[in-house]
Amino acid sequence: MKKADVFTFYSRLAEANPHPETELESGNAYQLLVAVVLSAQATDAGVNKATRALFAAVHTPAQMVALGLDALKHHIRTIGLFNTKAKNVIALSEMLVAEHDGQVPDDRDALERLPGVGRKTANVVMNVAFGAATFAVDTHIFRVGNRTGLARGKTPLAVELKLDRATPQPFRLHAHHWLILHGRYVCKARRPECWRCIVADLCAFKAKTPPPESRTPAR
Repeated sequence: MKKADVFTFYSRLAEANPHPETELESGNAYQLLVAVVLSAQATDAGVNKATRALFAAVHTPAQMVALGLDALKHHIRTIGLFNTKAKNVIALSEMLVAEHDGQVPDDRDALERLPGVGRKTANVVMNVAFGAATFAVDTHIFRVGNRTGLARGKTPLAVELKLDRATPQPFRLHAHHWLILHGRYVCKARRPECWRCIVADLCAFKAKTPPPESRTPAR
């Protein structure tokens, strides 16, 4: 995608949604970190449903450690892989207390050393909690980057690095939110809704999908 088209691409997404936000609910950086860890292979809506009661009682790593593994499992039992995730949340909470005075570090390398925290999770926390211009490449961004031609790559890291190079100011801070939301609600995996896409004319995807009413009914 040409530089001018990239700028137009982001300009349209920004105009449609000037203040994009994560759909994960949290009250502070620690709760955000926990929510993102829990969101792996789970929907944001499912995580929010499970964490509302949890976050009403637990605001800090020390409180999570005091809550304990079994109680945490009970809170998040509706989330996929909850046993492993609960162990990671307790372990990262213990590490935050022991090594970071109970605070979430604003450093990607330090975040990635926490149990259960990979590069994508660290990038989300850096962006949402600390205002860093990072690009958290999930399945939605990976698909949108490759499908549109905005940032093609065979791995999430390759797409992230291309987005970092290609995304201009003033769009860098909110870019990953715009792309996630676009992938979640418009540029969907199985059938992208090209007929209502505000950047369709800039997109490299050839097999544009028509509106539902124009499709020939099956016989």
